[in-house]
Amino acid sequence: MGSSRSRATYADAARWYCIIFLVFIVLLLGSYREDNSLISKVNPAMGQVCDEIYVVGEGETLHTISEKCGDPFIIEENPHIHDPDDVFPGLVIKITPSGPRN
Repeated sequence: MGSSRSRATYADAARWYCIIFLVFIVLLLGSYREDNSLISKVNPAMGQVCDEIYVVGEGETLHTISEKCGDPFIIEENPHIHDPDDVFPGLVIKITPSGPRN
């Protein structure tokens, strides 16, 4: 009778260790993805790399930057841009990765 109780205790302990290990792995992988997303944004279709902070260059528009960096929500993410036509060289904007939005 004591043997079956100790087996159940070991099984419970093993189950908890597995759960803790899996939670640790999920947290570790989640933080890895967040860290990498802050370095740069890649538009896989164009192979372009855009930094999270982007400085507008000569002749660029929000439309061309959106296509180049794969960010269709530049206006929403940059409240300091009041008029999309008033974009000038040297303007600093935030680039966010494209993907599903909530």
